[in-house]
Amino acid sequence: MDIRLRGVEPTDEERAAVDALLGPPASAWEGGARTEADLRFATRAEPARDLLLPALHAVQDRVGWISEGALDYICRRLTVPPAEAYGVASFYSLLSLEPRTPRVLHVCTDLACAANGSGEVRQRVEAELGPPGTTWVESPCLGLCDRAPACLALTAGERPSWEIEAPEVPPVPQRGEAGLTLLRRVGTVDPSSLDDYRATGGYAALRRAFELGPAGVIREVTDAGLVGRGGAAFPTGRKWAATASQPDHPHYLVCNADESEPGTFKDRVVMEGDPYALIEAMTIAAYATGCAKGYLYIRGEYPLATARLSHAIATARTRGLLGDDILGQGFRFDIEIRRGAGAYICGEETAIFNSIEGYRGEPRTKPPFPVEKGLFGKPTVVNNVETLVNVLPILERGPEAYRAAEPKLFCVSGNVARPGVYELPFGATLRELLELARPTGDVRAVLMGGAAGSFVTDLDITLTFEGTRAAGTTLGSGVVMVLDENVDLKAILLRIAEFFRDESCGQCVPCRVGTVRQEEALHRLSKRVSSDDLVLLREVGQTMRDASICGLGQTAWNAVESAIDRLGVFK
Repeated sequence: MDIRLRGVEPTDEERAAVDALLGPPASAWEGGARTEADLRFATRAEPARDLLLPALHAVQDRVGWISEGALDYICRRLTVPPAEAYGVASFYSLLSLEPRTPRVLHVCTDLACAANGSGEVRQRVEAELGPPGTTWVESPCLGLCDRAPACLALTAGERPSWEIEAPEVPPVPQRGEAGLTLLRRVGTVDPSSLDDYRATGGYAALRRAFELGPAGVIREVTDAGLVGRGGAAFPTGRKWAATASQPDHPHYLVCNADESEPGTFKDRVVMEGDPYALIEAMTIAAYATGCAKGYLYIRGEYPLATARLSHAIATARTRGLLGDDILGQGFRFDIEIRRGAGAYICGEETAIFNSIEGYRGEPRTKPPFPVEKGLFGKPTVVNNVETLVNVLPILERGPEAYRAAEPKLFCVSGNVARPGVYELPFGATLRELLELARPTGDVRAVLMGGAAGSFVTDLDITLTFEGTRAAGTTLGSGVVMVLDENVDLKAILLRIAEFFRDESCGQCVPCRVGTVRQEEALHRLSKRVSSDDLVLLREVGQTMRDASICGLGQTAWNAVESAIDRLGVFK
């Protein structure tokens, strides 16, 4: 008699989804059919916890939700305690542990969409489909701010699909213009064609890297003065040098493509429009830092970018540009894509490690720093997409030429006639950028840096790290969200507070409690201005900034503070 370990079993479809990822189970101890040999001894399965999130995705993609039986089967296959697997599955907003229809519509209600009529879209959807839950859900920023208000439909099945009203041309208003560096191929070159990429200068930088050697590449990146483009602005050359010098092996490379900051979509545009550039840049970074394996951690809300990168990685591998002997140089490197599942916090560099390893995406305490002990406890270099693709022009032109016209990407959205990703040299002003984007009304304020940034009214701010810092704001991830006189700023602040409350991982008290208290105070202030609530907001905000473990809590008060002090929202 076949006696199962637990009473709830997966369906044939759920089992097939997991087995397609992991292969058939070797014995009953891993979820297979029981044999006489299984009754005599138990085999010791090696834990494969890092495949937990891909296995959860496999079931969600096939069925549309994750049942108790499916979760139990995944636990048996991976030797993961069910309680811990439940904690991981319930951490991510894109994963559902409750029944849903195979096709679910995700309706963005975040900042850029809210400024462009998402409220009306939500009302129409609710009128047609009923309350949110099984057929549609409200979503934080989908990274589609150039098409606001935006929706994304995900359809489960043996061949899961996604539906999005794709534009005829990429959201790069400057496409085809002379002088572009990072965006020069986007919208002008077939993103699926490796031959087209190479015909437009692709892989010249990698060949130059092999001529320079690992130390030479790091020296070029250091001399160019490249700093991280995710907001922290840490010198990239120093990070690479620190990783390369670590005696502990293996070393890992992680590309942070989980840009979840509301208003940010530049990395999506690069990945969709120029995927081979990112693969080449990752290969150079791996060569310089001694990494044989790279993980590309990409937002679960980016299905088109994921599909194009998957195709590009497979093509590069076939053509000898990934694998055991890249370009005949004896260098071994390969890339594995890992999909996020809807968690803003996973954009934090150590939370990515936990997510890849199969744990809840909670930040780690530093030190130790990633260059010492990162992914799987080994030295790890983490860079985002924009930072990595900047390495290509550094090696192609040389550090001095790069410094003379260093490019920066900006995500312009909100009340503008030409939303999209813009490339400008460092040193341009906010006014010059907005002249390209063409505001549709009188500009009341500009949100710089997204929900974690701040509001400004001075359009003559110099768009450099130093210039924005002197103006009391930040470049952050390149968000420039324009808000005109018709936007309800109180509603925008409430949405920012709701966002941080929802996205807090809950690990530390200042952030877990503070984000809730901030939202509660803003709800009261939206109805009646109270000096007590304003004092409370400042106390809570300062506590979060001083005592939170990671950048989420440390920046959750920034936009609210700037709106009160600079815009006089509650006067």
